[in-house]
Amino acid sequence: MDKASATTNVHEADAFSRKAAELVARHRIDPAALVERGADELALREIPLGRGAYVRGRLALLMAVAGAHDTRVVFASTPTGTVAYVAGHVSDLDVVEVMYTSLHAQAAAQMSAERRATGAATQRYRRSFLFGYADRVAKSFDDVRIAAEAAAPATVDRTGRSLAQLERGRRVEAFVDQQFGRVRTARSAAGAEVTGWSAGSDAAKRADIGRARLDGRRSLGPG
Repeated sequence: MDKASATTNVHEADAFSRKAAELVARHRIDPAALVERGADELALREIPLGRGAYVRGRLALLMAVAGAHDTRVVFASTPTGTVAYVAGHVSDLDVVEVMYTSLHAQAAAQMSAERRATGAATQRYRRSFLFGYADRVAKSFDDVRIAAEAAAPATVDRTGRSLAQLERGRRVEAFVDQQFGRVRTARSAAGAEVTGWSAGSDAAKRADIGRARLDGRRSLGPG
C-alpha cells in the first residue's frame, strides 16, 4: 500500500494496490493466521459520513468494504451528521478504515469533476455514481477473495479455516448485540440514475484498492 501511494503512475499504483488486496485476502483464509489473530480485541471504530445527498452512498461504500473484512456496520444520526460505527476485530478495523478512506477519496475526486445542466442534476448524477461505485467495489472484493481461495495450497485445511472464520464472525455478532442491542433496519435509499450508476461502476473497476493517500486530488463536499 505504501508503494501504491508513493507512485504517480496509475498502472503501477493499481498493480501494487491490487497485490496488497490479494495479500490481505490470502492472509484472511490462512488457518494459522486466523488462529493467531483470534485473540484480537473487539472494538468499535467511528467513521463520520457527514450530511447531505451523499451520506447513503458513503454508507454503501463503507458497507462494501466492511462486509469483505468480517466487520459489521451500524449507523446513527447525530447533531453533527451521520456517524457509522464499525464493529469487529482491531486488525480488520484497521484494514477497513484505510481502504474505505482511500476508495472514498478516489471516488470523490472523480465525482467532483462531473457537472450537469443544473445543481440538482449534478447532485443526482454524483449520488448515483457513488452507489454504482460501491456496488462494483463489493464485487471486486468478492473476486479477490475467490481468487485467493482458488490459489490456496492443497494442504490448507478448508474445514478448519471455515470454522475459524465462523467463530470470528460469531464473536463479532455477539459484540454488536452487546453494544447496540436491537438495531432497526433503515429504510431503502432513493433510486439511482442509470448513467451515474454505470459511470461509478466503471470507475470502480479501475480503483486502486489499498491506496492510503491521494495527494493533490480534491475531495467532495458534504452536499
